[in-house]
Amino acid sequence: MGILDGLLGRKSPPMLGLDISSTSVKLVELSQNKSGEFVLERFASESFEKGWIADGHIEKFDEVADAVRRVVSRSGTRTRQAVLAMPASAVITKKIMLPAGLREEEMEIQVEAEANQYIPFSLDEVSLDFCVVGPSPTSVGDVEVLIAASRKDRVQDRQGLAEAAGLKPVILDVESHASRLAMSRLVKALPSEGKDALVALFEIGADTTSLKVLRDDELLYDRDQAFGGAQLTQLISRQYGLSFEEAEQKKLSGDLPEDYRAEVLEPFVDSLSQEIGRALQYFFTSTPHHKVHYVMLAGGTATLGGLKERVTDLTGFACMVVNPFENMVIGSGVREGRVQREAPSYLTACGLAMRRFYE
Repeated sequence: MGILDGLLGRKSPPMLGLDISSTSVKLVELSQNKSGEFVLERFASESFEKGWIADGHIEKFDEVADAVRRVVSRSGTRTRQAVLAMPASAVITKKIMLPAGLREEEMEIQVEAEANQYIPFSLDEVSLDFCVVGPSPTSVGDVEVLIAASRKDRVQDRQGLAEAAGLKPVILDVESHASRLAMSRLVKALPSEGKDALVALFEIGADTTSLKVLRDDELLYDRDQAFGGAQLTQLISRQYGLSFEEAEQKKLSGDLPEDYRAEVLEPFVDSLSQEIGRALQYFFTSTPHHKVHYVMLAGGTATLGGLKERVTDLTGFACMVVNPFENMVIGSGVREGRVQREAPSYLTACGLAMRRFYE
């Protein structure tokens, strides 16, 4: 077993961030200028048909691989090294304490021994990796070590998609870690660099919305709920007698009848806002906290007209839509208007591309 199978990986620039979700593949390439500012060199996306990827499983490998090839080609990138991610549901992570000063070989042996307690599979069936987080906050002389493991077949599927598109996968991250890396930069742009601020991040996916509550780079709370943008597509489909694919296309293009806003969009925005409010209430009742300082919305659905304002009205907390490219230099090959429209759905892809600059 190769313990360092690249699940957490090491940086090796230049690299592409490639976010493969249930609905699309998104590509981001970043560089840095002489002033140390991030430069958005390229970003592109390609949609998947419903069912190509289900619950994180790649059901239609060839079709997804073709879409990855198209997005790489359309982006115009010449970079061939890529950072990909596994869905959090496909990865087991665990923090453990080990004595400081161990050599890497000694640490590998200790990690394997610890991993056996937490992984419900034979170690021969998993890709396993670890990284040292830092000194233990509770145990003097120890270090905190993060273990991550995923079944080899799931890892090989992701690697295979990159290779089919002519890319070399050099890091395989975890989606939630990538979005938190991108968020850490945005939190630092808040007043007082976001110190001690409780930030509730809602990542609104197609079928699932995740709530992560962050404070000073620490994850305090993480919960998924079964609602998302696909519900709006289904409402459009039923209201106007369209197939799911047609409804999705018209939703994205804005090519919908005049009564769409009043009959479909506004009721959906109201319902989604209430779900967000309920998720926050669940956080308050299950933790010692009773407020957050900021509510941040990510994902394509986050840009729906009136959503940010409705969430603020319902919750009483300041709400904003996430732009992971905020305060970045926009490269000459990128259309700024498109960045403004689509940026909230690129949080994970941006975090993956940022791995180029972080150990």
